[in-house]
Amino acid sequence: MELSRVKQLSDSIRANVEKVIVGKSNVIDLLLTALYANGHVLLEDVPGTGKTMLAKSLARSLDADFGRIQFTPDLLPSDVTGLNYFNQKEGEFRFRKGPVFTNILLADEINRATPRTQSSLLECMEEKQVTIDGETMALSRPFLVIATQNPVETAGTFPLPEAQLDRFLMQIPMGYPNEEEELAILNRFAAANPLASLAPVCSGETLLEVQESISEVYVHPLVMSYLVHIAEATRNHGQIALGVSPRGSIAFLRCVKAYAALSGLTYATPDMVKYLAPFCLAHRLVLRASYQQGGSASDYIRDILNQVPVPTEDFSR
Repeated sequence: MELSRVKQLSDSIRANVEKVIVGKSNVIDLLLTALYANGHVLLEDVPGTGKTMLAKSLARSLDADFGRIQFTPDLLPSDVTGLNYFNQKEGEFRFRKGPVFTNILLADEINRATPRTQSSLLECMEEKQVTIDGETMALSRPFLVIATQNPVETAGTFPLPEAQLDRFLMQIPMGYPNEEEELAILNRFAAANPLASLAPVCSGETLLEVQESISEVYVHPLVMSYLVHIAEATRNHGQIALGVSPRGSIAFLRCVKAYAALSGLTYATPDMVKYLAPFCLAHRLVLRASYQQGGSASDYIRDILNQVPVPTEDFSR
């Protein structure tokens, strides 16, 4: 797909999702950025802010398979990936596919499952495949995991390990609506749920074309260097124990390219790098224990952005 058509498609998907979701255009754009960059998203905020509704609205806007897993403490890895079972009638083993064999997977309240079950998504998210009893099976394309979690509640939850967090391309907070937006929500949902009548506006094949076209976005060497300097600064920050890995830098670059295409540009700018940095990098940091109560990872990313010089050039090709 030509890059000039990506913005038109993005506007169409955004408008469709906004038939259900009110006042979250920036969150929708970030979600589309992750989708175009072929990555996964962790939606984080308190209950009732529309995390699950947003994931469902995006899935309904795409003509693709949708699966959902409600994560609970008693959920088993086989409940996620599937399992081989013995069919007594046929006298042989059969494979029953799990919910991961879909295009868009909603992992609702992912931090309520045990680390053992959470780890069943590691291979799926990183390599787009599942290995069961020594047999590796490829997942459908496109494949996107949208996970939700409540950062406030701790009873009956299991914090996501660093390896799991690093599989997410972005971590996005939802936030509360303002007074005007909340009034619009009440009026919209007073009669009926608009999600029920939402129709797809993009096919899975079109989405794959968009994902392939993202590589055509031009990134000026100075912009590339700016991105690397930010990643390097996280590794040398006194209050960060572990900074961004090379995998995180690669994911960050994919996000910047996807956001440029979504914005209707054929090249990336430093402003895009600066805007996306907290969403792409903060969840990948491991803070020093003595400082975890003094500031958040996003705060440290913003400190770094204020310190790293921003290049000023003509960044088009």
